[in-house]
Amino acid sequence: MQPVVLITGAAGGLGSAVARRFANGGWRVAATDLNAAGLQALGLQLPLAASLALDLGHATNCQTLLDEVLARCGRLDALVNAAGVWREGPVEACSEADFDLVLNVNLKAAFFTCAAAIAPLRVSRGTIINIASDAGHQGNRNAALYCASKGALTLLSKTLALDLAADGIRVNAVSPGDIATPMLDFQAERYGGGDPQGYKRDLLSLYPQGRAARFIRPEEVAELVWFLCQPYAEAITGANLAIDFGLSAGK
Repeated sequence: MQPVVLITGAAGGLGSAVARRFANGGWRVAATDLNAAGLQALGLQLPLAASLALDLGHATNCQTLLDEVLARCGRLDALVNAAGVWREGPVEACSEADFDLVLNVNLKAAFFTCAAAIAPLRVSRGTIINIASDAGHQGNRNAALYCASKGALTLLSKTLALDLAADGIRVNAVSPGDIATPMLDFQAERYGGGDPQGYKRDLLSLYPQGRAARFIRPEEVAELVWFLCQPYAEAITGANLAIDFGLSAGK
């Protein structure tokens, strides 16, 4: 029977790239996102085994999601938590609404989706991939809220790897730098002070490649996620793998 991957944030730039990679690899893809229209568009591009528009910031919805995926697909072999949102600004200007949004999407949803997925992943001896960030293991100025959410997600991944190793479940975090997706465009438009291209140039100025610096393509991250879910990667668990052109290597 074909293996099944469940992808959260599947309508986004990274999530949809992950969905395409697994579909091209012969896996059945179950997709979820709060963006129902985006999910529908993805379903026109790819054969989806399941597609559910849910707000995973509620733990009960995470369990509902897994129940539906198992009912439709009969199994689960990999979970990829790719849902994420960005907010930036000084801590003293952070609203409670933004705090709740970022922690709900970036951490709470992943936490409870992982929890709901453990039972079927024990059966398949499957894999969890949490999309973290370079901001999860180094401080990024003016992004304390996002850093806090991704730092917590990174350590959640490591702890789950230890807790679930005896069950044959592997858990890893993947930590990209800036990815050329609509999320990055949103950042630049919202926080670029009227100069989104200048905002992006400032981000690229931090990369060690100098004038050759570019943003990561979502397909590149998807390829790493695909690799980690394959049997030949069975020795890799509890890792936080950077894919960031060396951005987090040091200064």
